[in-house]
Amino acid sequence: MSMLIFFILSGTFKLTLQFTEDYPNKPPTVRFVSRMFHPNIYADGSICLDILQNQWSPIYDVAAILTSIQSLLCDPNPNSPANSEAARMFSENKREYNRRVREIVEQSWTAD
Repeated sequence: MSMLIFFILSGTFKLTLQFTEDYPNKPPTVRFVSRMFHPNIYADGSICLDILQNQWSPIYDVAAILTSIQSLLCDPNPNSPANSEAARMFSENKREYNRRVREIVEQSWTAD
């Protein structure tokens, strides 16, 4: 298991990547350890991202995984929600969504 720190929106978010012996034929399990508020991140920190599920290919390396996660964080997909509250807020009340995300970012500054 490895731990990476992810920087987005001036926040610091931790995630884990767990690789099995089947890697690269099977994707790693990727999960945020840090608290997140995002339409495509489940309460347990797992990520709703096609390349980590049904669109996995052995050509993806760690850099491709992290780039895809960064892209997802910056450009959520509310049509495939893992967090229905965040997806609804992202679609219907962007101001409140941005406020909640800002809160999470600020909490990340003091989290271990």
